[in-house]
Formats: sequence, C-alpha cells, structure tokens
Amino acid sequence: MIGLQQSFAQAQEIKGYVYELVSSTPLWNTSIKNIRTQEVVQSDRDGSFKIAGRLNDYLVFTNPGYKQDTIFYYEDNIRRVYMTRDESLISIDEVIVSRMTDSRLAAEIAKAQNQGKAVDVGQDRGGLRVSPSRLFGKKAKEARKNLSLLVAEQEKREVDRRFTTQLIAATVPLNPDETALFRERFRPSAEFMKKASNEDLKVYILDSYKKFKSNK
Repeated sequence: MIGLQQSFAQAQEIKGYVYELVSSTPLWNTSIKNIRTQEVVQSDRDGSFKIAGRLNDYLVFTNPGYKQDTIFYYEDNIRRVYMTRDESLISIDEVIVSRMTDSRLAAEIAKAQNQGKAVDVGQDRGGLRVSPSRLFGKKAKEARKNLSLLVAEQEKREVDRRFTTQLIAATVPLNPDETALFRERFRPSAEFMKKASNEDLKVYILDSYKKFKSNK
C-alpha cells in the first residue's frame, strides 16, 4: 500500500491557470518550471497549464514583461496564478491581494513597509530624523493602510497551510460542504498557529467541531 501511495505521489499532475493580475487576462506562453524535477512547460492560449509534480513542489513562472514569481504547491487543487507587469503600479485592494502568489505578496509587504516608514537614517544631524513627507504624505499613508491588508492575507495563508481540508476531514466526520464551512468559520488565529503543535491543532479541531454541531 505504501508503495502504491508513493507511486501515485510521484505521478501526480499539477494543473492551473496563469492570468495577468489587474485585468485577469489569460497569459499564454508562460514558462512554468518545477524546481524539483527541472521540467519546463508552457501555458496554453487560455492560460492553462499542467506539469508533473506533487505536494510541496515549487513552481517558477516566467513571462517576458512580467515579474518572475514562485508558488509553493501545498494543497491538491487547481492553482490560479496572477502575474504582474514589471512597470505596473498596483492599486491594492482585497481582490488583488487575494490573487497574489506568496512571493509577490512578500515583496509587496516589504515595499509597503519601506514606503510607510516615517524615520530616515542619514549621516547628518544625528543619523535619525523624522521625515514629515514620509509621515503625512499620501503615498506613505496608503502604504501603511495597505500593509495591514497584505499582512492579514499572508497570515491567513500561513494558517491555511496547516489548517487544511484534508486534516479536518481526517479528524472529524464532516462532508465536503460542511468541511468548507467549518474551515472558514473556525480558522485559527495566526498567533495560535505559531505556537500550536500538530496535536494542539487536532484538539482545536475537535473542540471546534462540538461548537459547529451545536450551532447547526
């Protein structure tokens, strides 16, 4: 049985679609490379792609005129990847944030943190000084506002990597529709997940399951 499971994992196929971030236009001829196997495929006219792979693989997406991006394939489902143009200025909202890949999200967080800083470090006048333009400027205010949205999305993804539908289904008796609702309603906090062991997480699911059934 173990041998069959290993063979299935080796033969698994990763499927998905590649889109332009702002317009949601399908991106064809995008190169997708599996870092583990070194296999490279191209997306089709409708943006679709499929490549041999398995859970925990990293895929690199490259398309001329767009920023290279990488995704971590941690859950068995069809992935939708949104790429950004090198010259694009992104007006961040919840829809765009949810479309970003993990590496793009991390880059936008670093960018927002830098733009939202109110303190400059310089060699003159004591080295540190408050910059009114950076503190009160429109760009800085927008950056600080966007930062909370970006960080919240990043924390949600970190939680979802462990709080998976597979783990929930293996722990409590719920059908697929109930599992999806349970996962959304009882998603743990990022702080809890940072400290929780696998056993802690299972206990949390069992306790939440009791609440879920009593509220139905």
